[in-house]
Amino acid sequence: MKSILTSLGVFLAFFMLATPVMAQTAQDVDMDLLAAKIKADKKLFVSMNMDLTEQEGKDFWPLYDMYQKELEIKNEQLALLISEYAEAYNKGPVANDIAAKLIKESLSYEAGELKRKIAYMAKIGKVLPAHKVARYLQIENKIRAVLKFELAQGIPLMH
Repeated sequence: MKSILTSLGVFLAFFMLATPVMAQTAQDVDMDLLAAKIKADKKLFVSMNMDLTEQEGKDFWPLYDMYQKELEIKNEQLALLISEYAEAYNKGPVANDIAAKLIKESLSYEAGELKRKIAYMAKIGKVLPAHKVARYLQIENKIRAVLKFELAQGIPLMH
């Protein structure tokens, strides 16, 4: 399972940081296909590990899809924050005012992520028993942890 999560994390990190462009080239179409595959693989991974009944699946998957769409938006915000940090970092020592702004944005991102997670686990808790909500939360947390680890490895400490 560790290798599956690691592979999934690498693909998710790559997908998360990919930014859309206006004109689609052949390479962009390939990126769209890769993004679709990653989403499908994640959903398959979740499906394989949730052990849902037919009715639970009917109730769970629409909530899962909504949650994933919101995570995509948050991932785009994180990519912008990372880009902002990279730009400041590459200019030399990061000025205090920029560092303070990045701290505020980073903590705001994390608070939003937690708020969203709490809201969706409550919604999912209305359609699944608590042990399955906990299982889904564990799966989502493991995937996000791998993703964040991959990101952390590539982001240098502020100087």
